[in-house]
Amino acid sequence: MSAARQVVVEADGGSRGNPGPAGYGAVVIDPATGEPLAETAEYIGVATNNVAEYRGLIAGLTAAKALFPDAGDALRVHVRMDSKLVVEQMSGRWKIKHPDMKPLAARAAAVLPPSSVTYEWIPRAQNKHADRLANEAMDAGRDGRQWEASASTAVLDAPARTPSTLPPVQGPPGDQVAGAAKARAALAAARGAADTLFPVPEPGVPDTAVPAAPVSAPAPGQPAGTASEKAGAPQQKAGVPQTGWGSAPDLGAPATLVLLRHGETALTPEKRFSGSGGTDPELSATGRGQAERAAGHFAALGTVQEIVSSPLRRCRETAAAVADRLGLDVRIDEGLRETDFGAWEGLTFGEVRERYADDLTAWLASPDTAPTGGGESFAEVAERVAAARDRIVARSAGRTVLLVTHVTPIKTLVRLALGAPPEALFRMELSAASISTVAYYADGNASVRLLNDTSHLR
Repeated sequence: MSAARQVVVEADGGSRGNPGPAGYGAVVIDPATGEPLAETAEYIGVATNNVAEYRGLIAGLTAAKALFPDAGDALRVHVRMDSKLVVEQMSGRWKIKHPDMKPLAARAAAVLPPSSVTYEWIPRAQNKHADRLANEAMDAGRDGRQWEASASTAVLDAPARTPSTLPPVQGPPGDQVAGAAKARAALAAARGAADTLFPVPEPGVPDTAVPAAPVSAPAPGQPAGTASEKAGAPQQKAGVPQTGWGSAPDLGAPATLVLLRHGETALTPEKRFSGSGGTDPELSATGRGQAERAAGHFAALGTVQEIVSSPLRRCRETAAAVADRLGLDVRIDEGLRETDFGAWEGLTFGEVRERYADDLTAWLASPDTAPTGGGESFAEVAERVAAARDRIVARSAGRTVLLVTHVTPIKTLVRLALGAPPEALFRMELSAASISTVAYYADGNASVRLLNDTSHLR
């Protein structure tokens, strides 16, 4: 009979956008000394927080099993995570309601016998090691490269650990480190077996090969995260991020804000600054047609339950067309009005450059700079738009709300949901009557869907 082995696994996962670029990290720890035995992390492409957290759990359990391939049922693993959802579901106290979480939970449960694994929720501040690994993996994916344990700083930022309260480990402590070389090769095989038994669906995404997550275990006398040998980890082509899997988190129905830009005015095709400090133009004939077709689009969908509009005329006219078809009232929110462009109102970009070159250069360089003549900075716009968003989301859990608004508020809502910097506003284009959607979940994260092709509205 194999000697009993006990380890602690700390795991985490994250998504920058939920769904968005995602990654996980996990560390296997000696409960007797508090020292890390192995680390694993991986960028998994586009996925949600919950998917990344489950993937981190699976990788951590698999790494622990790979460290002690001969332990069998004698291996005992205590999992510590700051995901209440994963801990409660894997402990059997919460039902797994979301269908996309079930195969991930099944994969996690299949790594080791259920009687060999215990779970504990910990505050995020106590899970810094795994959190840092997950962020390093996401950073690597962003840069088009594979996570490298030798470059990891997770162990440096991990909180000082004291030995676990688990019963003492049986067997020579040196055996734990001696299994490190086997762990690297065994993990890839174990993950492959799990993928075969419990394949994860990737709706709408090509079935591409995903490299095995690299695992590092320190050699005797070498600190974790600096192991020089990383054999058996396939390398991802630079600049080609892996394709991952995303799904809505198991956190209840989100508040869904459908963002409709108003129809055209006479100023729209000429690309003139048209904010809240100008002439407040009405819809043109083209714009009225776009509003009517948008109304037909939303009537066919049948999903909109409330309509909120900017106070400016072009938005109120667009919103009224939709409201008439849906039999809904229109609520006005001042926070959704367009930027006040000051002295630039009614001018083209070229005309502004000719007349106010220095002011325009400063405006393009900083979100805190306002247009000439007392206009609004993008920072000021972001503050009021975020406040409007919070008001609407707070009362709209599980509901779909149509916001009829302008270019800058829509770009701002998308930017904030994606966690993009202010300069991202200059890299988006929104056609008149275009549609974007942001779903806000209970954990504070958001997902974005863009529909900038307005051919269905012509």
